[in-house]
Amino acid sequence: MVPGSVLDLSPVPSGTAPSKALLETVALAQPADRLATRAAPARQRSYEPPADAFAVTAPGRRPGPVRVRGSAPHPTGSDEGTHMAGLEGRVALVTGGARGIGAATARRLHADGARVAVLDLDDAAASHTASQTGGIGIGCDVTDGAAVEAAVERVVAELGGLHILVNNAGVTRDNLLFKLTESDWDTVMNVHLKGAFNASKAAQKHMVAAKWGRIVNLSSVSALGNRGQANYAAAKMGLQGFTRTLAIELGPFGVTVNAVAPGFVVTEMTNATAVRLGITPAQLQEASAQAVPVRRVGSPDDIANAISFFASEASSFVTGQTLYVDGGAKI
Repeated sequence: MVPGSVLDLSPVPSGTAPSKALLETVALAQPADRLATRAAPARQRSYEPPADAFAVTAPGRRPGPVRVRGSAPHPTGSDEGTHMAGLEGRVALVTGGARGIGAATARRLHADGARVAVLDLDDAAASHTASQTGGIGIGCDVTDGAAVEAAVERVVAELGGLHILVNNAGVTRDNLLFKLTESDWDTVMNVHLKGAFNASKAAQKHMVAAKWGRIVNLSSVSALGNRGQANYAAAKMGLQGFTRTLAIELGPFGVTVNAVAPGFVVTEMTNATAVRLGITPAQLQEASAQAVPVRRVGSPDDIANAISFFASEASSFVTGQTLYVDGGAKI
């Protein structure tokens, strides 16, 4: 076992650069054997496309470069000013929406024109995020079916309906299988799977009645398997099966159901992981960035952008799909 890993919390001395073995362990959602082949960008060949690689030729005209509007990446990874149109008059509910990906999603959907309700276990934090989006914040435990039903009915009563549900609420209880407790297993399963079930069941009747709806579930690259995350990986892959099944059942009623599977995203949760490892968040982010082709970590806005697409009319012919937003981590 690697000292300082998430599964062995003995600290790494302050200011010490993490070892290669540690970086292989802590690069989240990256099998160590693949990380080892990607962690040395200096050995990779650079590719320079020909000058006319992106040229188009019209009759009687010389080739010229194609300019793609909005194609330049935002330095933080977000795409400000490229909001998806068409959510005016729609009402969205984001679970686990107080912080991180959930909060970024709430802000993005609001910018797209939707009225947004933020649901979170932390009532005060939910209200704070909702104040930034002009919506309402609701304190709720997603594992409590009756509480979720009441929260959905409040959203419908106060905002005038419910058209978009983002099942983002989640927790981690990481450890190797022989160290996992029954409580660790149940907590992760209940929040991710039961929580998504409770919210989807309560929301779908309003979508079916309106003959229009969008459900977006948050999976993860860890669904493909990740050391020390048997519970989390099982829950996140379970959400993919849940997504496909709901897509079949609800499609005839104008409701699409898709999933987004993030890679490493900078949030309070991943920063806390670095602290547990005895390294800085910057060191963890650098290790994770070097493990993916795009050579950067994700931001909550990267995930919100994908969710925005699935919530929009532009995605009406897309359902039952899982989109990996991970910088190419699983190529």
